[in-house]
Amino acid sequence: MLQQRLSRQRMQHFRQRGLHALSHAGGKDDNVHKPYSRRVNKMKKFSTHDPLFQRTRGLFLVVLLALLTACSTIRFSYNHGDTLLYWWLDAYVDFEGDQSDWVKRDISELFQWHRKTQLHDYAALLGTFQRQLAGNPTQQDLLNDYRDIRSRTETLAMKAVPDMVDLARSLTPDQIEQMEKRFNKKNDEYRRKFVSGSVEKRNEARFDKSMEQFKLWFGGFSNEQEKALRRASDARPLDNNIWLEERIYRQRKILALARKIQAEKPSKEQTNTMITALIREFFTRMDAPERKGFYDSYINATSNYILTAIRIATPAQKAHAQKRMQGWIDDFNALAKEAK
Repeated sequence: MLQQRLSRQRMQHFRQRGLHALSHAGGKDDNVHKPYSRRVNKMKKFSTHDPLFQRTRGLFLVVLLALLTACSTIRFSYNHGDTLLYWWLDAYVDFEGDQSDWVKRDISELFQWHRKTQLHDYAALLGTFQRQLAGNPTQQDLLNDYRDIRSRTETLAMKAVPDMVDLARSLTPDQIEQMEKRFNKKNDEYRRKFVSGSVEKRNEARFDKSMEQFKLWFGGFSNEQEKALRRASDARPLDNNIWLEERIYRQRKILALARKIQAEKPSKEQTNTMITALIREFFTRMDAPERKGFYDSYINATSNYILTAIRIATPAQKAHAQKRMQGWIDDFNALAKEAK
């Protein structure tokens, strides 16, 4: 036990030192000179329950999408994304023995596939966003964008299934327990931030979360603009308890499947079928009879909220968003060219 504790302390020290070292690896890239740990914290803060702001379906999806949407320099972040994804998974599982080696290899291969096959498509999608912003986008345009992004994230999740199969079949009871503890910890944090307190406090926390994303796209907002956005944000259903229920529902499904695989030792093919079915269930959950009304209402309200931001944006703010998107397009295309 003491040896394990010392080993974890050394790993934590390595992570902190490693992140600090990476902060100097990007030359003069945008914001790279800031301590890298602050960039990671920014990515963590991005995590939210808004369907149009978060596409986190599938184990390998979470950190990758946070990297792509929450950091100001995609190229730098993407090039270190495999390391960050490994550390994120390790925080949930606490890898043992040779797991670290092949998990790192699987993540690296997933990123290589993604770089070769998906990034030009992402650049094209951002080009669509640019054209919409230059015109007068409708709510239907945003809903179509949402479906496009959802389709791409499902493709990524399904591509990661064989890697999930290997990981799930290797988990020990202690690692599954560690994952459950991590889920519970994150749920407690969510309750404190988004469920407890007055309606005013919860609305403010949700608004602040979405404003981080808006400011990334459009730059700063005037006081009057922020007031208009706050009114539009508060008009959305405040259903944080339902979002917490959905989080816990997915977590219980993941834990139950992990324990079933650990106890019954199914073949790779059987495990693949089980995990694929679970991912499909998560993606189709929004159409389930008991949740469809809630999801439809929330997506409609959130798309209207985004339209408010677009409609009140000044020409300078829209130009900022166009420039930001063009930078990401250039980064995606450059990353795709670097594929091995």
